[in-house]
Amino acid sequence: MKLYIGNMPFSMSGQDLRSLFSTHGEVLSANVIMDRDTGRPRGFAFIEMSDDDAKKAMAALHEHEVDGRNLNVNEAKPRGDRGGGGGGGGGGGGRNRY
Repeated sequence: MKLYIGNMPFSMSGQDLRSLFSTHGEVLSANVIMDRDTGRPRGFAFIEMSDDDAKKAMAALHEHEVDGRNLNVNEAKPRGDRGGGGGGGGGGGGRNRY
């Protein structure tokens, strides 16, 4: 199962994340998402664990405080299933010149 971890302190590394979650089971992968332009962490990550271990970790670590921030731990949603929807359209600002 893949977990989404949000509201992470920017100082938290992949190794920190792996250490925290490994107390609840085997971490298969840990990926802190980095900003493409700055190379800095974006404040969220993904962890993969077995289903049982992931459920234990989710129950134990959701709202767990790390460096003054409460982690948001949920099952990750597939890219196409994130709801929302696009914004788009409209725009236009500026004056019309004929």
